[in-house]
Amino acid sequence: MTHKSRVYFIPASETDKLALISQKLNRLLMESGILSCLRGKLEVIFKLHFGEEGNTGFVRPQYVGVIAAAAVNLGAKVFLADTNTLYRGKRLNCRDHLKLAAKHGFTKKNTHAQLIIPDDRQEAETVRVKIGRKFIQEAKIARIFIEAPALIAVSHFKGHILTGFGGALKNIGMGCATRAGKLAQHCNSAPVVHLEKCVGCKKCIAVCPADAISLEHKKAVVDTSRCIGCATCLAACPTMAMFIDFNAGSAVQFKMAEYCLAVLQNKPGGYGFINFATRINQECDCWGAHNPRIAPDLGILASFDPVSIDQASLDLINQSCGKDIFKQTHPQQDGCEQLRYAEEIGLGTRDYELIKL
Repeated sequence: MTHKSRVYFIPASETDKLALISQKLNRLLMESGILSCLRGKLEVIFKLHFGEEGNTGFVRPQYVGVIAAAAVNLGAKVFLADTNTLYRGKRLNCRDHLKLAAKHGFTKKNTHAQLIIPDDRQEAETVRVKIGRKFIQEAKIARIFIEAPALIAVSHFKGHILTGFGGALKNIGMGCATRAGKLAQHCNSAPVVHLEKCVGCKKCIAVCPADAISLEHKKAVVDTSRCIGCATCLAACPTMAMFIDFNAGSAVQFKMAEYCLAVLQNKPGGYGFINFATRINQECDCWGAHNPRIAPDLGILASFDPVSIDQASLDLINQSCGKDIFKQTHPQQDGCEQLRYAEEIGLGTRDYELIKL
């Protein structure tokens, strides 16, 4: 008989008052015991996404503060952390990234925690983790996520143009990687241009971090030999002329799962996962442009299993919509590839017991 992982779920909505969300979160933390891994740990990293400039889908800092306060009560010192991005923007370097996080409300007053953005230009702040897997032989990870005694992933579950959806697995696998690690995961996914839609506005050229796009005959042209597959141009394009060749899309998910394994493999019992299935948007929280909601608010989930919590989040959202909403919004991408492969390499199980509170 297959062992089922427990996933705890409590209904919640962004329209709930903070006091009610706090009450629900504390009940979820107590019933799930998700912070039990912090007992006896001096420090814990909360892996977060602080949101790109113009984005509002990220987990509210006040909610993070409730979780951090509970961790502090267990004797842990809490740090909130994320890594810098491949693409140009306010999260490209540590100074601007920290300023943007503070602008979005991630202050010590709101979160009871100190913020850290590791500078992966400094060799001392990175580590290479040998995993010898099918797609990744050596993962490039920000050192703080490897050396932290405990790790809690606080993730916003939403859609994603390359992976179908993003939850705990993406938050850890992609989010803990250095920029070189992010590049290794993205590099097989080059965009192509619908010439009939391109208006020659040059917005894709302005944001491309690899200078891989030029204008020829008033149309954008992508140099695939220079493209790093970060998909920044897709977010910038106002006419949706840029799109990803999804023939390589599965490789991104497989690499992401292997990176997740690299982070978690030496933390037996030292991690937990909290997913917010609220403000469920079509695209990632990196998306600074218009990002429509695609599903109603459902609630908050907690589990010690990253595969189970993402599978449960996906199932709950699709059940509420009466269809596979992520497949509908990203028809060329099967987000379940990451779940199947993560289970295959031993990150967890897709077979779960949902405990509703």
